[in-house]
Amino acid sequence: MMTLIALAACQRDTADQDVVELSGKIFVFNYRVARATYLVTLRRLAPLPEGGVAEASFEDPRGGPSLTVEQKLFPAMEKIVLESPAIHCVKKGKPYSVTIRLLDQKGDELQMIKTTIASNVDQVVLPAKPLSLGPAYDRNPEVFRPDGSTDFSPESCPE
Repeated sequence: MMTLIALAACQRDTADQDVVELSGKIFVFNYRVARATYLVTLRRLAPLPEGGVAEASFEDPRGGPSLTVEQKLFPAMEKIVLESPAIHCVKKGKPYSVTIRLLDQKGDELQMIKTTIASNVDQVVLPAKPLSLGPAYDRNPEVFRPDGSTDFSPESCPE
């Protein structure tokens, strides 16, 4: 009988416990395809609900409505990765808001995480056009011109 009481005391109460914790948040600047995105990772702390989703809303650096993505959850997941669609006009040092919600299969909120992400560089470090095209990484003729000149000019953003 004492063994059963001891085992019951060791079980965690998941009702008052976070399901995940924020384990990483960065901007990804992919020079090859001239694309910037937010990338957020979450580490599982408790069982994930079968049929649930992680929903992330990222502030659009150009303004306008937030950019939202969803990731289906599976009980065996140890890590959840949420990446935004392509973003434009990221400014160095400016904090951009991110809201992450974990929802169960009925859509009820299990947990919400609010954070910000700031870049250590402006998006002007990216060229406006991809450097290469296709699976063979062919040089983009709009960047590497036939006359030998190059166009690495950045995307124009309003100040």
